[in-house]
Amino acid sequence: MSQNQVIVLQSGYSHADEEEPGAMRANCSCTLIRCRDGTNIIVDTLTAWDGEHLLRLLSEVGLQPQDINVVVCTHGHSDHIGCNYLFQQARLHLVGACASHKDLYFDHFGGGDKDEKYSLDKHGEVVVQRTPGHTLSCVSVIVHNTALGTVGVCGDLFERQDDVADASIWQNAGSEDGKQQCTERLRMAQLCAHIVPGHGPMFAVTDELRSKLEADALNLILK
Repeated sequence: MSQNQVIVLQSGYSHADEEEPGAMRANCSCTLIRCRDGTNIIVDTLTAWDGEHLLRLLSEVGLQPQDINVVVCTHGHSDHIGCNYLFQQARLHLVGACASHKDLYFDHFGGGDKDEKYSLDKHGEVVVQRTPGHTLSCVSVIVHNTALGTVGVCGDLFERQDDVADASIWQNAGSEDGKQQCTERLRMAQLCAHIVPGHGPMFAVTDELRSKLEADALNLILK
């Protein structure tokens, strides 16, 4: 394999529940990254009720839980970490900026530098980077050298593609720091050709989309 592969095992969703007033139905996008050095990474592991479903999704691409080397959860909300227990043979679990293996916790992202990166493959083409906003500990996985260009697996930094035109979508989904989130959304859009959002299908980053995010960030600065 000459390039890294990004495979969206399940596109996420979020919408109001039809029967329970004020309640939501939501589950995250779950993404497999197959690195050209043989490393397999799963990003965001659905809810705790999705174990059998996730096993089926993996089997469809010829993998079992023991084939996963690294687990990354973009943040610690329950629909993003629920099936971490399936991957007990992985060498590393990252939940937001917290890195561990069993009861051993590592000093990755220990400096608190927002530009700090942690490489997950031996070529340095697949990296984790802080992207705070939705939560202050949120991270994204940036995958270079793919057939789609650079892909950002961004969790709830982006709710779905529609939230570029309608910022209320990501704002109403919860944001611990709206200004940081707005800035990080622009940064990822400038870096990436495609983005996997937290609750929707992968989308291409167009010049029009980047311009809209730049205008949003400028408006925040001027407020």
